[in-house]
Amino acid sequence: MNPNGWRWWTVILLKPDCLARDLLGPVLTAVEQEFQVVDVCCVFPTEEQIFTHYADILPLSTQLGRDVPAELRRIYVGRQAAVALAYGPDAAPRLRRLLGPTDPAAAGPDTVRGRFAADTLDKAMTEGRLVDNLIHSSDSAEVVPRDFGIWYGPAKKHLLRAPHPSNGDPR
Repeated sequence: MNPNGWRWWTVILLKPDCLARDLLGPVLTAVEQEFQVVDVCCVFPTEEQIFTHYADILPLSTQLGRDVPAELRRIYVGRQAAVALAYGPDAAPRLRRLLGPTDPAAAGPDTVRGRFAADTLDKAMTEGRLVDNLIHSSDSAEVVPRDFGIWYGPAKKHLLRAPHPSNGDPR
């Protein structure tokens, strides 16, 4: 793929709390207002996938005041999540704006977390856990290839085709 092509893609991780609350459909419907979702699959994340995906926060247990590896295991391992692949111009940063801040209490009602999340960062910190905020997506176009590799892998590269060639995609 053309390196500039990654800016058209983002990988979405719909967390176990999203599925447990039966919000997969409503959350994806909100995402589809701005993006074309070209694939959705349910997964049982492995510890390796989760630790690779969240490698940036693994060493932050002391700073965050909780055992991050243990929390990631609690949240994900043995629980169903979903992974989706979305397409649109400047996909990663635009989707991050649509999702809203990590703390649902700080997210506006026009964001996915503001509309659907039921937890707050304050409550999670008081209880010594990571916040349940429904969804995670690629931080930037630069990490989309890594996220795609974690959740889809090379066997699924065929999914990385523009859904509609007439949409202005310069590739």
